[in-house]
Amino acid sequence: MSAIEVALPVKAKLGECPRWDEQSQRLHWVDIDAFELHCFDPATGEDQWRRFEEEIGCFSLGVEGGFVLAMRSGFYLLDDWQGPLIPIADPEAHLPGNRFNDGRCDAAGRLLAGTLYPPKDHGGANLYQLDGDLQVRLLQDDVLTSNGIAFSPDNRTLYFSDTPRHVIYAYDYDLTTGQASNRRVFHQFPYGQGRPDGAAVDSEGYYWSALYEGGRIVRLNPAGEIVAEIAVPARCPTMVAFGGDDLRTLYITSVGNRPDEEQAQYPLAGAIFSLRTEVAGLVEQRFRLSPSARDRLTRI
Repeated sequence: MSAIEVALPVKAKLGECPRWDEQSQRLHWVDIDAFELHCFDPATGEDQWRRFEEEIGCFSLGVEGGFVLAMRSGFYLLDDWQGPLIPIADPEAHLPGNRFNDGRCDAAGRLLAGTLYPPKDHGGANLYQLDGDLQVRLLQDDVLTSNGIAFSPDNRTLYFSDTPRHVIYAYDYDLTTGQASNRRVFHQFPYGQGRPDGAAVDSEGYYWSALYEGGRIVRLNPAGEIVAEIAVPARCPTMVAFGGDDLRTLYITSVGNRPDEEQAQYPLAGAIFSLRTEVAGLVEQRFRLSPSARDRLTRI
């Protein structure tokens, strides 16, 4: 495994949700607190961005192009980079303090995305599933902060972390029905050493987790055991994504909006980092919108 490099020297407030587009060979990512969606071309170093009126917690690319977004006020479609937002649903309209956070599509093209509950005095957030007919299903309640959504290579295991509880869960996942069941603890991290944030699974079925306030990335085997740790030049790495033409470049987003003392210790915080890995990742799954659902959408 190579040394960590700075892939994009930015100062993101809250860099998150890196997504590699194997078709364009570009990395999309968001700066949640800046309300921005970015597109980074590693070949040229160019980073384009578009700013919205609210936070983007996560997104996935669409099978037919464009994006599906999980924002503060719910799910949206974006047909192209300059197009208008198309509202889908806001399952937490009755919870104005919540916003969407982490998410990922399954191999059937459904988006799984969860919310966060800022007070964190009880499990006031949830995990949802948005299917191609634009129907929303609740998969998990009693959540503090949704993170770490990923799937095993055979699509039979769903991973999900609740960051403030320092825990990663595993579920049995039925790709045909989209049902998640049999939740169990995959890994419980000790308090005070970093919290599990965003994640990705590699082609060998190992789970890579960014440890927020832990300054490192960990790789866990399918039994939930840590088999490798990689230090990151930022105290708050947020998520990882495999990219490059061979899916062996691991991109790491991070947080730049941190206390002055921490920024002095980690001057590169907020950048997107990269390192070459010995094992390849998986092609990112895309959102699959049904033709009938598109006919029902109303533009804003």
